[in-house]
Amino acid sequence: MNTDKKSESSTALFSTKLGLILSVLGIAVGTGNIWRFPRIAAQNGGEEGSGAFLIAWLCCLFLFSIPLIIAEYGIGRYGRKGVIGSFVKLVGKKYGWMGGFIGFVATAIMFYYSVVAGWSLFYLVESITSSLPENMQQANMIWEGFQGSFWPSVFHAIMMGLGGLVVIKGISSIERINKILIPSLLLVVVISLIRAVTLPGSIQGLEYLFTPDWQTLLEPSLWLEALTQNAWDTGAAWGLILTYGAYMRTKDDITISAFQTGIGNNIVSLLAAMTIFATVFGTLGSTMNNAEILEIMKTSGPASTGLTFMWMPQLFNEMTWGKFFSILFFLGLTFAAFSSLISMIELASRVFVDMGFPRKTATIFICLTGFFMGLPSALSVDILANQDFVWSVGLMVSGAFMSFAVIRFGPERFRSEIVNNGEEKYTLGGWWKVIIKYVVPVEVISLLIWWIYLSISTYAPNTWYNPLSAFSVATIVVQWGIIMGLLYYYNGTISEKSSPA
Repeated sequence: MNTDKKSESSTALFSTKLGLILSVLGIAVGTGNIWRFPRIAAQNGGEEGSGAFLIAWLCCLFLFSIPLIIAEYGIGRYGRKGVIGSFVKLVGKKYGWMGGFIGFVATAIMFYYSVVAGWSLFYLVESITSSLPENMQQANMIWEGFQGSFWPSVFHAIMMGLGGLVVIKGISSIERINKILIPSLLLVVVISLIRAVTLPGSIQGLEYLFTPDWQTLLEPSLWLEALTQNAWDTGAAWGLILTYGAYMRTKDDITISAFQTGIGNNIVSLLAAMTIFATVFGTLGSTMNNAEILEIMKTSGPASTGLTFMWMPQLFNEMTWGKFFSILFFLGLTFAAFSSLISMIELASRVFVDMGFPRKTATIFICLTGFFMGLPSALSVDILANQDFVWSVGLMVSGAFMSFAVIRFGPERFRSEIVNNGEEKYTLGGWWKVIIKYVVPVEVISLLIWWIYLSISTYAPNTWYNPLSAFSVATIVVQWGIIMGLLYYYNGTISEKSSPA
């Protein structure tokens, strides 16, 4: 307790519990909710509906995401450092490379996530300044014209630059901007949902979204998608919540904060999915049957570009007040993307701050690196789709490393000393030890093995061994292997420099 109080007094912290929760929701509520979740729900729906996927997704919330969010808050507050320094304090310098890998996964996602954030900003500007497309041909012309130009790189640079300006000023600046962004985003989502459900035929979309096709629960691929999507949704195992946890006050309850974060985020995902499904079914239902509508939602182009950036503007064009709601939709998407991007820049910058670099220097370096490393994704949607594939699956490994760190430290000791610190309002029970020690590792290992099996036998039987194939096992093994190898080789250096004083 005394050590924790001392570290708290010497560290800039969130000024209020509301600031903490809104900032962490800023991590969790991002394009994964609006850009990714509806497509994944549609793709994993059966003939009856997508309700079974929602059941698996909710199970993963309580059996994967929330337990890991508790761990992240605890590791961050205990270490009062970035992802590497906090890992070293918890389990020793020998394992600093694991914290480094967790940090790199989130940073690798940042490289292309900033590009998607730039797309959102472009379509917000397009919605304000131009008329909405009337058909797929016009929508394709806008999309292909945008992608064939230098504008994706420009908007990528704008988003990285704006994010850097917020992060340079520290946690107080991050807290202030999220107190504006997140309530505004929630208002946008609610208004958009109210409009969507008033469309004729929208109820069909909601019925499909929530109706379970029970036999799909027997498909391991559904559980893999549910786990990956829940990690995407909540920010669990990214190291982002761990980074914000370093600024958490001792009196803030970790368990309650974790449940507020996970459940609050999933509510936003459901509201966003309801908006998308209601809008698509309500607008297309008069001219297409359910199967045709779902085909549009499922085959939405590389990196989910089709549904969000080509179909939604067309759908808004057919609505009364459609231009207003198009602006509102892309404003919400831009806010969601930006709040998450801020946390990714902060994670990477904090690692270098721990190594002794001034915050301004670290942030500028990360933003410049992020811009240049993101350029390939800005120039090619296929490269972006590969990076999304490689590092989204990498989140499962990050989850395993988080679980390992807690097991190494001792789950009961972690629960009784770090989480239940004497100032908690809710005492974390023994159920958490069972999940973090047994359930999470089994989930990760079994789903990874199953995914590798499916990739070799079904998804890419002729190219699984080719590292240049965008969605092969080999491309993941090579990219993960290079990063893990470098981090392990330089483990002594990075652990020493990142270690708490």
